[in-house]
Amino acid sequence: MRIIAGEFRGRRLASVGKGDAGAHLRPTTDRVRESLFNTLSGGRFGEPIEDVHVLDLFAGTGALGLEALSRGATHVTFVDDGRAAGKLIRDNIATLGCKAETKLISRDATRLPQADTACQLIFLDPPYGKELGEKALLTAHQNGWIASGALIVWEESSAQEAPDGFDLLDHKRYGDTWITFLEAQ
Repeated sequence: MRIIAGEFRGRRLASVGKGDAGAHLRPTTDRVRESLFNTLSGGRFGEPIEDVHVLDLFAGTGALGLEALSRGATHVTFVDDGRAAGKLIRDNIATLGCKAETKLISRDATRLPQADTACQLIFLDPPYGKELGEKALLTAHQNGWIASGALIVWEESSAQEAPDGFDLLDHKRYGDTWITFLEAQ
């Protein structure tokens, strides 16, 4: 895995390797990440990356949040309670030298604390088929993590519907991965 574009373009990220079967790490592939960020940068959703605070829920390796940081985001908060994921995120932050612009919360994404700052771009990549995405999204919204008008990028194995408090913008399919785009009301 590598950063696709921006300040850290071409930089390699820590390898998941065989990983920990219990960690359920399923990093977004470089191809899907590149297509996703091309969509985000294409103007359809305004300017969702530049100078924003990003929340990366179920962060895994942190690749989505780090890609956003590379492309101009101001700050990224990573949330993942996995021990393997936490190590990968910390290693990737160290590799890119961006500790000052990041924060790691080692906690279940469905049990977030109150936010210090609302975020304008949210990546949501829960374990497939466990129905954790909506729960995490609603908890983040209730605890002040999601700014009004924020763009939510939800990666799942199927297209998702907009829960209360959100508007559905679009669905995109990349092989067996579905990206649902939502806007916070």
